[in-house]
Amino acid sequence: MKKTIAWLLVMAMTLVLFAACANNAQQTTDPTPAPEGEQGNEQGSEPDADADKAAADKVAALIDAIYVQERNENTDAQCAEAKAAWDALTDAQKELVEGEFADPDYFGRDTGDATKDDPRNADEIGEKELLVVSFGTSFNDSRAEDIGGIEAALEKAYPDWAVRRAFTAQIIINHVQARDGEFIDNMDQALERAVANGVKILVVQPTHLMHGAEYDELREAVAKYEGKIEKIVVAEPLLGEVGADATVTNNDKERVAKAAVEDAFIGKGYETLDAADADGVAFVFMGHGTAHKAKVTYSQMQTMMKDLGYKNVFIGTVEGEPEETACENIINAVHEAGYTKVVLQPLMVVAGDHANNDMADMEDPESWFSMFDASGFFDSVECSINGLGRIPAVQKIYVEHTGEAIKTVTE
Repeated sequence: MKKTIAWLLVMAMTLVLFAACANNAQQTTDPTPAPEGEQGNEQGSEPDADADKAAADKVAALIDAIYVQERNENTDAQCAEAKAAWDALTDAQKELVEGEFADPDYFGRDTGDATKDDPRNADEIGEKELLVVSFGTSFNDSRAEDIGGIEAALEKAYPDWAVRRAFTAQIIINHVQARDGEFIDNMDQALERAVANGVKILVVQPTHLMHGAEYDELREAVAKYEGKIEKIVVAEPLLGEVGADATVTNNDKERVAKAAVEDAFIGKGYETLDAADADGVAFVFMGHGTAHKAKVTYSQMQTMMKDLGYKNVFIGTVEGEPEETACENIINAVHEAGYTKVVLQPLMVVAGDHANNDMADMEDPESWFSMFDASGFFDSVECSINGLGRIPAVQKIYVEHTGEAIKTVTE
């Protein structure tokens, strides 16, 4: 009897072991499906990454295609295609966009509300037009306040004239059009619009700072239309005539210097420039710089600051032309003068790409903010993103230049 019971126990244990092994084998060959969202992560990650990169690269190529200075018959369609492709990307894919000129900021950076700007591209101009020509900017707030501020001042001063806009940078026109759906005329479009609308007297007011390369190109573009419009005249840029050397200044440069400096120290809470000086504050105005012979203008502006007694005001340029205006030279000049606090401001009509990136970008080690900060010479470095175009006293200079030009074609 005992042998029989023992035999039965052995058989039972054998059956249990056999069942367990069979179950394990089934789990190995036929696993239970993973919860939804976890299936194929390991196997699917590489194909997904490739698809994300391909989608981002397509958008980068579309952006690079419209990052050009020449408009063509496909430009409008290319701008629309680039924006549609960008909108179709996931947030993760947008971060992967990288091309010769493309990056996530092309469509993704918040530069303000584009609807606050007026492109001033309407027809029904009339016989008298003021065409305000700017290089342009893709920064919406700056475009509305700096360029728009000048245009509005001219509109108010000369209500009998139609004020229209043109940009010379097609790259910027395409950017604004693709991202914001705002259509801004280039020079040819604006001049053709004037001809088509029967304009008889055209006054072109450039918002350029000086008689530089862009001003020369503007005059060449306007000259092509002299036989199509009865009277055309180009007004003076902001700082007026260049002058022979660094010692030569003029009334325009003096007025701009006073307006810019006053806007700077008031903006930082000081009642006077002397009060800022006593607090160890230096104001550094960063211009663009140029290889054009007009580069002496920056040296003239430094002379003007000195003549006005503005000892804590320094003029520099992004391009470092003229040489003494290079960032490292300005850093040393401010340090040697004994100032411990620095406020960086653009010496530019529009606070656009250069002001926001070359001057104020805290993440870029080559920005002026970063280089001033890295020098270790200063207790504080701050930036003010204010273009000259929003200052009423500067707008008044443009109004007067336009008035002088109007007299030459109406009297």
